[in-house]
Amino acid sequence: MSYITTISGKHFDPIEPDKELIDINDIAHSLSLVCRANGHMKFFYSVAQHSIACALEAKECGYGRDVVLGALLHDASEAYMSDVIRPLKSQMSYYLEAESRLQDMIWGKFIGHIPDEAAQKKIFEIDDQMLSMEFKQLMAEELNDDYKRLKREVICEYRPQSDVCSEFTGLFNEVI
Repeated sequence: MSYITTISGKHFDPIEPDKELIDINDIAHSLSLVCRANGHMKFFYSVAQHSIACALEAKECGYGRDVVLGALLHDASEAYMSDVIRPLKSQMSYYLEAESRLQDMIWGKFIGHIPDEAAQKKIFEIDDQMLSMEFKQLMAEELNDDYKRLKREVICEYRPQSDVCSEFTGLFNEVI
């Protein structure tokens, strides 16, 4: 079998993705069920929660639609490909190529284009700041002090999957 079956029943091939099959509801549902840090947290904290926090931080910074939407969707490929922990991912060139191709397709579908280098820099700076905050709150470990650069207070807490899924799609519809 060369495809996954999404929650909406679509057969999606992450190696040869079809842009028409990419669905924001599939993304929201999947990411709201995937735990950050490969599950090594004090409690369940989803990739969708992380993505929402990144998008809200981008809004707080006064960034435009492309960066806010880009931040919300920066891990969207994980809905179709799962995630691989950073130490391994850097060693997996084929995975990185497929992930990049799919992520660019997702951004293209929902933003209308791939965010430029300056926008991606902002998105991934926020991503790293949020990772720092998550480790501080959910692992009691300070990776670095990047979390101190966040403009809004972030509280990492357990939330029901259905609430997170709804907030993700609601924020998407607000920004789109």
